[in-house]
Amino acid sequence: MTQIGLFPLDLVLVPTERIPLNIFEERYKELIGESLERDEEFGIVLMRGSGDMHHVGTRAAISEVLEVLPDGRMHIVVEGGDRFRVLEVDHQRPFATGTVEELTDEDEPPDPADVDRTLETYRQIRETLGTPGEPPDRESPLLAFELIARVDFSTANKQELLELTSPRLRFVRLAVLLERALEALVIEQDLRQRAHGNGKVTPFDRDNR
Repeated sequence: MTQIGLFPLDLVLVPTERIPLNIFEERYKELIGESLERDEEFGIVLMRGSGDMHHVGTRAAISEVLEVLPDGRMHIVVEGGDRFRVLEVDHQRPFATGTVEELTDEDEPPDPADVDRTLETYRQIRETLGTPGEPPDRESPLLAFELIARVDFSTANKQELLELTSPRLRFVRLAVLLERALEALVIEQDLRQRAHGNGKVTPFDRDNR
């Protein structure tokens, strides 16, 4: 168990993911300043609607400082590391700190068929969007999170995937979410093409009713 500073946000950071952050509140200027000075990670946790925080989060390492303004505000880029579970929260400092333990996966490897299904659906999404680049390495031990980091899932879905400790179940769920995303993307593009063609959108073809 260790203690780290916590940064509650309305977003989910997953392992391997890189995101930009704008730091403007005094308490978080202090947190990030300490993290930079000590070369330490801090924890990003998702805020609940009730105002408290989820108990599973991700360690964040500051990979780049883009800008430091005269008033101390900062624009930084962080990268997701290990996941953790918050055991206890302390509010004695300006920012919350948490006693945390590493969240480790169970010995339940994914079904190769689910991995193939997930990669194929991801390939189809990229093809539909016309997005260039190579997919993650199939043999990467963090393949699921690398895929999650590249898709704009809702915070609820990302948090669900983050908290799963079974690699098998994570790939099963990820495959379902990617297939839903592909289906929605295809429908959206079809509607746009119809609207572009005649200025009207017809939700369903009469012949297919």
